[in-house]
Amino acid sequence: MEIQEEQIIRYRMRVHHLDGKLPQEGLLEAAGACGLQNSPPGAWETALFNRLHSCTLNFLRGALYHEKTLLQAWSFRGAPVVFPAAESDVFLTALCAQQAEQPWIYTKGVSAALDVMGMPFDELLARVRQAAGYLDAHTVKSKELLDRTLAEIVQKGLPPEKQALWRSPSLYGGGGQTLGEAVVSFLLRPCSFLSLVVFGERQGPSPTFTSFQNWLGRPPVCKPEAGRRLVQKFLHSYGPADKASFLRWLGCSPPQAARLWDAVREEMDPVTVRGKTRYMLSRDIRLLQHAEKSGRRLILLGPHDPYLDVSDKDLLLKSPALQKTVWKTAANPGAVLRDGRVAGRWKTHTLKDRLELEIALFEPFSAKEQEELQVLAEEYAAFRLLRLTACKIKS
Repeated sequence: MEIQEEQIIRYRMRVHHLDGKLPQEGLLEAAGACGLQNSPPGAWETALFNRLHSCTLNFLRGALYHEKTLLQAWSFRGAPVVFPAAESDVFLTALCAQQAEQPWIYTKGVSAALDVMGMPFDELLARVRQAAGYLDAHTVKSKELLDRTLAEIVQKGLPPEKQALWRSPSLYGGGGQTLGEAVVSFLLRPCSFLSLVVFGERQGPSPTFTSFQNWLGRPPVCKPEAGRRLVQKFLHSYGPADKASFLRWLGCSPPQAARLWDAVREEMDPVTVRGKTRYMLSRDIRLLQHAEKSGRRLILLGPHDPYLDVSDKDLLLKSPALQKTVWKTAANPGAVLRDGRVAGRWKTHTLKDRLELEIALFEPFSAKEQEELQVLAEEYAAFRLLRLTACKIKS
């Protein structure tokens, strides 16, 4: 079955809820499609602003911090992600590596520290897991203090000859960070997948951290099909896709990706995209084939929006040079989306209660479309509770 690029664009716009906004009641549906990366801080809010009608910061933060129907924790690729609390097994537990699948997600860099300590990964993970029990009765403000607090707890249980090494300067820089704090920083991701650490309510510029049990008042529930549901979410959101793109999205080891992928193989159908074999969930084939073009819509997608989290970037933006200005190693800009494709980038400058927005277009826009971008900029500023003082559009 040959699938055309336009069909994929229409399909993904639909399943990412970008072909038209959902009512507020669709919050969990929008957040649970594939999770919402929250780096830079606030990225998840921008993503939902583009997916929900009458979306406000108070509504979103109420769901995350008070009703707690949403949860934030380190998830795929070790990134902070916001997702429905009821699906924590999919976005956390399913990411746990089995014995033959090391390294765990985001922990490859810890190997140099393990060599210095002369201790195996499993032993240090067990010690950090035990230390993380502190969070069942405490909330810690800032990531740096979390690293330091758990490192001090671990140190007390180390053999005397290891304690000096644990207190020695970090191999990874970090302005006074110790080796032990660096080890803890890496191993917090496995602790997150084990529901031992989640994000609490943000206090100004600083995140806070506690345990799943302490934050939600109940232990996590893991269903046997969590791993299958994770792959299903990926394929539903990013299909047609292959195992290599799933591995990249998850940030895991090849054996872990293969195990998870194979668990869903009987639910997939192969399709052909530009001469290459890709896979879809069988139940999504009809939607892919018959996805209708939505009304023309311009969107100011925020940095790291889930729609942009793809391997086939050329589907959204043909120019490799322009791709590098949208998908960067750090400090990604937002993307101007026109009919499902990236047609520009945007960034903001904030000073107190004022917001300035700069848009760089990659292709011609009519005067009417540029007026619409101005309106979108004003709506975004109002969502952020800021006053738009400038919106500069460069062609």
